Amino acid sequence: MKNLQSMEQFEQLRQQGKTIFMFSADWCPDCRFIEPVLPEIEAEFPDYAFIHVDRDGYIDLCQQLDVFGIPSFIAYKDGEELGRFVSKDRKTKEEIENFIKGLK
Repeated sequence: MKNLQSMEQFEQLRQQGKTIFMFSADWCPDCRFIEPVLPEIEAEFPDYAFIHVDRDGYIDLCQQLDVFGIPSFIAYKDGEELGRFVSKDRKTKEEIENFIKGLK
């Protein structure tokens, strides 16, 4: 999973194609819990670009998007938000897969 490099990159990725942003932090144990399954999830959904967003590095973006719990996921297609899986709860591989399968 690629890391977000700038706000300009966020805007570009959000506007082009299908992108899922994963909001996370190094210190987050629930984020570390799902880390091993993320490559499998990425492989299962090749239509999406997956981008890691460091919550601490992009705190203003998190506030703007109402992301107050991590790990969280927000999906976009050509600038339109398709859905969000945003909460402070630990997430399982199945929950993440079901979220992606349920996107428009």
